[in-house]
Amino acid sequence: MLLARAFARRSLRAGLWCRQKHTLPDLPYDYGALEPTISAEIMQLHHSKHHQTYVNNLNVAEEKLAEAKEKGDVSTIISLAPALRFNGGGHINHSIFWQNLSADGGEPEGELLAAINRDFGSVENMKNQLSAQTVAVQGSGWGWLGYIAEGALQIATCPNQDPLEATTGLVPLFGIDVWEHAYYLQYKNVRRIMLKPSGISLIGRISLQGSMQQSKNATSCSGA
Repeated sequence: MLLARAFARRSLRAGLWCRQKHTLPDLPYDYGALEPTISAEIMQLHHSKHHQTYVNNLNVAEEKLAEAKEKGDVSTIISLAPALRFNGGGHINHSIFWQNLSADGGEPEGELLAAINRDFGSVENMKNQLSAQTVAVQGSGWGWLGYIAEGALQIATCPNQDPLEATTGLVPLFGIDVWEHAYYLQYKNVRRIMLKPSGISLIGRISLQGSMQQSKNATSCSGA
């Protein structure tokens, strides 16, 4: 029960419950835009099949949760917690992931660059640490660069589709998907290539200031 409530609060803060039905977000680029680093086939399957499945299953789980609440069915409410966490986390994680990638690449600057240099010594050090920790994930999961309320940056990994903020309290800035569907068709079992690709900056176009503002907007939306 507590897990279901905790996930609901996190989802609200992320702005995902500002609409009744979750939908698959459009990509800000074509499926082939990231080639040759990430193939169009992988992007199409990853987005339109895998992410769509998380969205569909999350909607089903939330419908069942609403019905269970109306009936006061505590047993069913508790039993839905794993599905909400897994599919809700998959939706949150992938929605962030697509925005982290850019055909044009880009390097951190301004407030984000200053924070990286402060907490890791350099962008290269941060990349190496993020790569090493993410490669070490056993099975499926994610590697993240996130920040805490005080503004310090941290690297963390999460298993399966566990969402970063609900699991660690860190606000996600940049995520790396190391589920096999994210790379296996193209790179087989060579995970490291996907973590430090030659054609796309590890940081993409993210900025600390922009991510903080998005978090504030999501909180305002959930309270409306």
